[in-house]
This record gives sequence, C-alpha cells and structure tokens, in this order.
Amino acid sequence: MSTETDGQGRLYIPKEVREKYGQKYHIVTYGDKLELIPVADDPLAAVREAAGELHDASVEEIREDIEAEAKDEAEEAGGDR
Repeated sequence: MSTETDGQGRLYIPKEVREKYGQKYHIVTYGDKLELIPVADDPLAAVREAAGELHDASVEEIREDIEAEAKDEAEEAGGDR
C-alpha cells in the first residue's frame, strides 16, 4: 500500500486501515525507515488484553515461565546454559 503527503505534510491513511488500527499512531524512525505503530484508544484495556492469562498468575509462576522459555530458546540456539 502506498500513500503520499499533501502540501501541508499530512499523510492520508486509508479508511480500511483507520477502521482496523484506529486514529492515533506513534511514528518510529530508525535508519532510513519509518513505521506507524497504532496507539490504543484505551491503553489500559490494551495492556489488560495483552496480559490475558497473566492476570491470575503469581510473580513466581511468571518468572518460572520466563526462565523456562529462555532456556528453551538457548537450547534451540545451540547453547547449553
């Protein structure tokens, strides 16, 4: 998908994209690239949704899951940590 800015530097975002991702975006630049990151209308609700299953987990359970995942990734990468 391509778009361009108007004479005042505004960027047109097609309706179907706005409907899917919303009206607000962070602009992230790195190197010669530019990325639009959607900003949730209700950031707290977005965090709750992303946390999902972690809601009822204890800190210790979360820590154990993270450590197990890190160990699995290290083993897949060929390390024996």
